[in-house]
Amino acid sequence: MLDDFFARALLAGIGVALIAGPLGCFVVWRRMAYFGDTMAHSALLGVALAILFDIDLTLGVFAVAASVSLGLLALSRRGALPADALLGILSHSTLALGLVIIALMTWVRVDLTGYLFGDILAVSRLDLAVIWGAGALALGLLLLIWRPLLAGSVSEEIALAEGLAAERARLVFMLLMAGIIAAAMKIVGILLITSLLIIPAATARRFAKTPEAMAFLASAIGVVAVLAGLFGSLSFDTPSGPSIVVAALVVFLLSLLPAPWRIAGGVAGPRR
Repeated sequence: MLDDFFARALLAGIGVALIAGPLGCFVVWRRMAYFGDTMAHSALLGVALAILFDIDLTLGVFAVAASVSLGLLALSRRGALPADALLGILSHSTLALGLVIIALMTWVRVDLTGYLFGDILAVSRLDLAVIWGAGALALGLLLLIWRPLLAGSVSEEIALAEGLAAERARLVFMLLMAGIIAAAMKIVGILLITSLLIIPAATARRFAKTPEAMAFLASAIGVVAVLAGLFGSLSFDTPSGPSIVVAALVVFLLSLLPAPWRIAGGVAGPRR
């Protein structure tokens, strides 16, 4: 019989994995891994501001991550700097600002390890409701923007020619990324969130032959990583968040082994 806290951890991890899989596919297709890292690093600034102004942590992280994504979109349109330079500036500056603000709040004791690497075993019933509720909403929105977002991943010009609102879909996608980062912070931590998006999607890409199949498989691989990571953490007394990422890595490495049943070509989704 599983303890309540462990059962909550399993449900929370599964909830995040189910939505992280499809979102991670677009991160892989659009080559946005560095963008994911930038938004994840900005989460620490969200934590610092949430503590400073005494607001909900998830709300604070989402607000900052969303602001960073919108700021990046506005700055990239101006063309003053290449996108990777802007990402580097925003990534490191928001992380540093968060650390400085936390250091200045001498009246508050903050467990940085929990925020940086996650503390999934401390998930509450309220956290579960937020994760599954936000996940269901995010999945519904992703289904609505799936076609224009997929077309924009292939070619912005083609999407525009077909009358699809690719730019609007991209904006919604960025906000969904902010939401999953806010929800996943307790699961794997700020420094490991992007890995939960990328590794299952990269693994699924080797087996699926359609974008939809890749999204479904990425979610399934994420769930397997959560289950294996948490039970491995329980067995070997290792940190839960990093254990989930290590489990995802093991699945990815196993996918590299030659197998006669693998789909020829082994790649799904748009190429860029």
